[in-house]
Amino acid sequence: MTSSSSLPGLARFNALDERAATTLLREACASAEWGRRLLAARPYATTDDLVRANDAAMAELNVADLQEAMSGHPPIGRPRPGDPASAREQRGMAGASDELKAEMLELNLAYQERFGHVFLICATGLTGEQMRDAVRERIGNSPDREREIVRTELGRINRIRLTRLAEEDAPA
Repeated sequence: MTSSSSLPGLARFNALDERAATTLLREACASAEWGRRLLAARPYATTDDLVRANDAAMAELNVADLQEAMSGHPPIGRPRPGDPASAREQRGMAGASDELKAEMLELNLAYQERFGHVFLICATGLTGEQMRDAVRERIGNSPDREREIVRTELGRINRIRLTRLAEEDAPA
């Protein structure tokens, strides 16, 4: 375990006033309740402590909180302009063929029609084909099953983003 004194991002996060820390957390996850829970547990001694707080907060989010968290994520294959996190995370779609991009658009729309929210997956390190296969597989899930998969995927995304926040040298 690395202490916060040796992690510039974690030390900076611990020292931020509540408003600035809230803003930073909203960039990682759009759920206000998740952010409140992480703020309440500051200061964090290690990145592992921050990640554990994420996991605990994710487990407690209700359906509305999960919906709010998902609202901060663009559809796969269409990262938000000027959003380096979604572009970095969805890198696997960047070089996808026009055919695969068109198929993902259709699958995203069908998924959204079925579940009422964007298809969410921790896309870091996945190819466009792997993301397509995942949406094809998950579109047949029950809403309850899919909600728990989304909770897990959001937690994974948050862990990556929080680790990056804790370990980065420059302000976010």
